[in-house]
Amino acid sequence: METLRKRGIGSGNGQFEGRFLVAMPGMNASIFAESVVYLCAHSDEGAMGFVLNKPADMTLAELIGHTEFGKTTVLDKAQINDAAGPVRIGGPVDEHRGFVLHSRDYAIDTTIPLSDAICLTSTVDILKSIVAGAGPAQAAIALGYAGWGAGQLEQEIRDNAWLTADADPDIVFAHDHDDKYPAMISRMGIGAANFIPEGGRA
Repeated sequence: METLRKRGIGSGNGQFEGRFLVAMPGMNASIFAESVVYLCAHSDEGAMGFVLNKPADMTLAELIGHTEFGKTTVLDKAQINDAAGPVRIGGPVDEHRGFVLHSRDYAIDTTIPLSDAICLTSTVDILKSIVAGAGPAQAAIALGYAGWGAGQLEQEIRDNAWLTADADPDIVFAHDHDDKYPAMISRMGIGAANFIPEGGRA
């Protein structure tokens, strides 16, 4: 968690922090093809976010079952899975580490507020709370995260790899991953035919 704080998460420093990144069609050969990313940190030193619409091949109950406390606890799998929906692949960095984006009705000492509606907690305590039925009303579990070095994200946006949009908690916490990318494209009032492969230059 200290590493996350050093990244400046929730500091509001960067112009894209707290926004969505929506992949352009030109990224179809990338691991970020048709991705919607919630960007939780952006500064001169780089950026960090979570892909919201790529399901992992496991349920939350299965993930918790691999933890030390999960191995010794009787789990209500239906209740646990309903608490957060399918586990997401948050990105290619630290892909075996879990992160929880969640509503602000839940907070512990290690919770980092990201916006008026979204917080981040990455310790096992929040999983214990979910098992006990005392977790947040809304949660999105991610394995790994997406990271960019200094200036890298800005260059990708200049290269027309990403569109940016206001973040919507309903998209962050929605369980149906397949609908998120089409929903964002629709909200922007555009379709694939409206895209061009290269950005314009003034």
